[in-house]
Amino acid sequence: MPGKQMSPARDADWANDAPRLEVLFSADAIATRMDALAREVADRCGRHLLVIAILKGSFIFAADLIRALHRAGSTPEVDFLSLASYGNATVSSGVVTVLRDIETAVAGRDVLLIDDILESGRTLAFAQAHIRERGARQVLTCVLLDKAVTRTANIEADFRAFQCPDVFVVGYGMDKAHRYRELPFVGRIVPS
Repeated sequence: MPGKQMSPARDADWANDAPRLEVLFSADAIATRMDALAREVADRCGRHLLVIAILKGSFIFAADLIRALHRAGSTPEVDFLSLASYGNATVSSGVVTVLRDIETAVAGRDVLLIDDILESGRTLAFAQAHIRERGARQVLTCVLLDKAVTRTANIEADFRAFQCPDVFVVGYGMDKAHRYRELPFVGRIVPS
């Protein structure tokens, strides 16, 4: 049974209300970077790695990187950690909350945490400490975007796909009030 489609009039209304987006990192640039990044990770972390994706923003990046790790000869196990600090806002609340914890035992394991963006550092530092407390042998971090801003937490990414300007970004899994995650590129909303 076909899915429900919006009427042309509703599609046109949405298009008229849709903001203009500036592409910062194209789908092609992201795809090219994934294979190189996966080789960097595989060379440093070995084949049998536990990958923990921090949800929600990293889900597309994590999926692409995990497939690229497979192409690079790795056989990663995968789990998910759902954290929140933004809600519907464009600025972090400063408080990180665990919404869904991992299910995999990490004691003695090498773990790669994948997140969408490193900005204040609170979320990634919280996640890294959370996994270390469970006895992981090593907890490395990998982010899609690393903003060159002053961090509130003392953390730097072990791996990053791109250095990002200090702008609010959407697409490739990242959202603004739960919109724009589906975009195949990373962009910024251009002010009207």
